[in-house]
Formats: sequence, structure tokens, C-alpha cells
Amino acid sequence: MPVQFKDYYETLGVARTASADEIKKAFRRLARIHHPDVAKNKAAGEAKFKEINEAYEVLSDPEKRRKYDQLGANWEHGQEFHAPGHETYRRSAHFPEGESPFEFTGTGFSDFFEAFFAGSRDHPGSFRRTSFHADDATLAARGHDAEADILVTLEEALHGAKRQITVRRPEGDGETERTDTYQVKIPPGVREGKRIRLAGQGGPGRAGGPAGDLFLRVRLAKHPDFRVEGADLHYDVHLAPWEAVLGKQVPIPTLDGSAMLNVKPCAQAGAVLRLRGLGLPKDDARRGDLYATVCIESPESVTEEEKKLWEQLAAKSGFNPRA
Repeated sequence: MPVQFKDYYETLGVARTASADEIKKAFRRLARIHHPDVAKNKAAGEAKFKEINEAYEVLSDPEKRRKYDQLGANWEHGQEFHAPGHETYRRSAHFPEGESPFEFTGTGFSDFFEAFFAGSRDHPGSFRRTSFHADDATLAARGHDAEADILVTLEEALHGAKRQITVRRPEGDGETERTDTYQVKIPPGVREGKRIRLAGQGGPGRAGGPAGDLFLRVRLAKHPDFRVEGADLHYDVHLAPWEAVLGKQVPIPTLDGSAMLNVKPCAQAGAVLRLRGLGLPKDDARRGDLYATVCIESPESVTEEEKKLWEQLAAKSGFNPRA
């Protein structure tokens, strides 16, 4: 079965020879524009944000990018694309003989992504069978479990959300299909790798055995500003040299809006400043912290007047960073 090809380089607007840094910068720029909280059209922004995240998920990972680049000449052929070995993989590696896998929509990942990157070590994917089946067809056996990854934004992880997930599955002899739609509750504080269980919504049991379950495995969407460590968020605050020396109150983004960060005089590059309670929810309902790491940036060019002022400062200052 063909899937629609996704040109991740085109999605991020970078060349196929782009460096890791160029890919990161492109993601951050686009993610800030299309983030659902800032996009003028929230629905369109959310869809574009998910596309950008998927592209960055692949191109920022050296192994995934290598695998993607190996598709080679097939990039040039139309809108539909046959994943090499995909049908065999779907029918034999994860499900009993003769059964088709469940197909998910609304999870935030495209069919193309799941066709190529489901089942990898760091992305178990949508088509995994997790339950044991008895060999003897006359024995009662529990139905297989089905699992899909679901992309969750940090804002959804903070406040919780409801998502509509559609599941297409085989029915009867496998020649027909049925489609079910679920309203899935994403609880506040959900973490990377957490599985949301829909009991009894997996594969049917055999010989009177119970149905399996359906699991949605949480993948936190990449954020243009924050890195996640447990319930804590990390942010790089960029300062001019004079701001680091003189001190400054700097507005920084948070998941709640913005906050003022008080940078004391003579701040050092790499210093970490903490804003309490601005992270993600912990298990006890308290929130983690937001940590801002000081990054000191130099101007790429200066005017002649600015150069003279820097020279005057250099002549008068007794500071020696190599002493």
C-alpha cells in the first residue's frame, strides 16, 4: 500500500546538504511562527507545527536522517511512495498471519513517518503487537495489543488536553475494515514515554478470550525554546557582553506567557539561573522549575565608533580572561 511521500528538507526549507546547525535554526524559526499559541489560524498552525516537528525528528537524528537519505532517487517520483518491505513488515513482524495492522490518524505523525521509522529502538511506532497468542486455535487467547505514538505539545502536557484519535482496523476475515473514533484525555503532567491505555480496544480475543488493549505512547513535541528534563525546562538566555557585565532584567518566554529574569552584574557564561515553579507538573501536582543558562554573544560587526569605544575599554580594563 503506497503512502504519501514527505519531503522533510522542503518542510524545513533547507538544502539536503544542510548542516545540523542549519536544520536546528530552521526548525526554531518555523516553530516560533507556526506554534499553535501564536499562529493566527490555530488549526492550521497546529497542523504545520506537527509537520515541522516530524521533519525535525528525522533530520536532527543522524541515524534517522541517514535512513531517510537512502531513499535516494525515489524522492523524485510523484506523491505516493512504496516503503521497501513495508507490507511484509506490517503483516508479519507485528501481527498474526493474515491480519492487517491498525491504522491511526490524529496522533500527530504521518503514515510516511510510521512506515519508515516505526519499530526503531527510539520510536517503537504504531504497529506493535505486545500480547501472546496461543498456538492452538481451540484455546482461548487474549487479543493482541496495539500501540501508536501520539505527539503531545508541552502546553498540552502542562494543562492537559483532549484529542480525537481515529483507528481503522480489520474486521472478521480481514477483508473488511471498521473505523472507530475515540476522545482521548491527555492528563496534565504526562511525560515522554508514558502510555495512555484504552482498555479492550485492541485486537479481538480468540475462542472467547478477552480483547487486547490499545496504547498511545506519548512523544513530547520539540519546542523552539525549551529542552525538557523530567518536570524541569531549560532555556538559553542570550546576553550582550555589556548586559552580562552590568546586569539586566531580561524578559524570557514561559509556558504560561513570559517572565522577567534578573541577571545580576558580572554574570558568567554557562551560569544557570532558576525560576521556580515554571516547569511541567510533577507527580505530586507541584510544578518543576525553569532553568535559564547564560549565553554571552558578541556582535558580528561593529562600527568604527564602537570599535574605538571597545579599544578604550580594553586599554582601561584590568581583566584578563586567561590569567
